[in-house]
Formats: sequence, C-alpha cells, structure tokens
Amino acid sequence: MEFPSFRAFALAATFLTASAGILSAADGPLDLDGTRASVSRSAPSKTDQSRSGSRSIRLDIQVVQIPVTVTDRLDRPVRGLRKESFQLFEDNVEQKVAYLSMEEAPASVGIIFDASGSMRNKIETSVAAVDQFFQTDLPGDEFLVVKFSTLPYLLTGFTADTQTISGALHATQAQGWTALYDAIYLGIQKMKVSKNPRRALLILSDGGDNNSRYTAGEIRNLVREADVRVYCLGLLQGSRFLERISEESGGRMIQVHRMADLPDAMEKLSRDVRGQYVLGYYSTNAQNDGRYRHVRVQVNQPEVHASWRRGYYAPLE
Repeated sequence: MEFPSFRAFALAATFLTASAGILSAADGPLDLDGTRASVSRSAPSKTDQSRSGSRSIRLDIQVVQIPVTVTDRLDRPVRGLRKESFQLFEDNVEQKVAYLSMEEAPASVGIIFDASGSMRNKIETSVAAVDQFFQTDLPGDEFLVVKFSTLPYLLTGFTADTQTISGALHATQAQGWTALYDAIYLGIQKMKVSKNPRRALLILSDGGDNNSRYTAGEIRNLVREADVRVYCLGLLQGSRFLERISEESGGRMIQVHRMADLPDAMEKLSRDVRGQYVLGYYSTNAQNDGRYRHVRVQVNQPEVHASWRRGYYAPLE
C-alpha cells in the first residue's frame, strides 16, 4: 500500500502543506524544501549503544494532517479560526490539535472531463466552466486532463499551459458510452507524479457509468487510500457515488440543476480547492496495524459547515 508523501514539514514549529496523511518521526523530519532532514529522531541501535555506552529511546511519532474546509450558511469560506475552534476525534477518541494552518497554495489538479454521449448538450457550458477555473490559477499550479467516454483518455499530463488544455477541450465532441469509474482510476494513478502537496481531482460529469472495468466499490477504496481531494460538479442528475467519494476525501460535490448555474458552482469549488485549514495532530493510537482510522472534526462555531478527509490508513509494520 502506498502512503501519502509530504513535501514540506518541520516538527519544531512550522509546516507548509495542504494534504492529509502520516509522517513518522523515526524517518527524520522534513526540511521546508521537501528533503529529509539530516537529524534523525530514531534512537541508535544496540550496536551503537555498546560502542557509545549511552542509553537510547526510540521515538516513532505519527503526525496526521487533516485538511478541513469551513463555510458559513451562505456557503462562503470562514476565515480566521484558531485551533481552539476545532475538536478532532480519531475512532471516537478525542485528539489534541497540535497546530493549525490556513493559506492559499499552489495545487496539482486532475480534471476528469465527461465527453460521453449523454453530455451532448452540456459540453460547451462545461468547457466554459473549466476556463473559468483556470482564471483563478496561482503561480505553481499544474493541471492534467482525463477525458472519457467509452474509454478514458489522458488528454494531457501535468502542465501549466491552460490555453492548450482549453483549446483541446473546445474541440471535444460528445459521443460514446460512459467509463466514469475507469477515468477516476486513471486520474488518481496519474496524480502520483504531481509536484504540489495540495492535490485534487475535479470531476465534471452527469454521474452515470455504463462501461467501466472497475466497480464503484473499488474506486471508493482507491480514493480512501489516495492523498487526493475529490471535487465534483454533478450535472443535472444526482449521483450518490460522486457525493460519497467527495465527502470521504474531504472535498465536496455541488449539484447543478441548471446549466446556467454551472459558473457559480465552479467558483465555489475553486475557492475550496485554493484555501483550506490543515489540522495536525499526534495520534494516540500507536498501533502500526495498517487499518483504516475514522476521523471526525467538529467546529465550535455557530452556523458553519465543515468538510474534511474522513480517515486514513495507519502504517503497517
């Protein structure tokens, strides 16, 4: 099993990240440039002890980071919260929030674009929504596109050239069956070579699938394992599957009942991708058993809504 990597972390006081996962202090802390620090937090071996005559203690601290999005009742981002505003539970056991960060940072975004026959009357508006998303990009952002119909197809790997992506999407013609699950699988696999810690999949689809090799259950498990937020724009019809994988990953789904509402929905998702709180804590569960641990976040503020990554897999010794 592959676990998330974190490119910017300092155990002393600061961190710069927007991903969720686990770090082990036994491997040494990360410098802010993403490289492993030279100071190891692991104790010397017994051989080393015999040479030095000193006693050692092994430190193996698991650091878990959970991205959280907080909005008010008008669906606007809530800024300025402190770590005391949050309560965090792992498998119903409360954990102490060690640190909190919120900042806009570059993102690696995989766009999963539905070009199947059912999208025939929605393609033009969907491409316009992607163009709108590109207008909010930050220096350092990168994008890839998986276009799918009967089969998924990698339209472009990671690039900052949004004009080329836009031109290719504008030439799209809707046709064929719908391999949504296979497209999500391909997108998650390609996300593994992203350069930014903040990683997201943006799915534009009417939510149906009738031609995938992978099942909904397999894709849900894959999303659980991946360090990727999933954001979905459900076009016209609902999709419980897209809603569920969005919630579990710490992203969100917005249901678009009229295509005229798509630009506003894309603006909301863009804000979510760009700005998140990140909560860091040291798990009180020291078992490296490889099991999935459920995480729950509570915001102690009235009339707010929070979404967060719902869990992670513990390391496996």
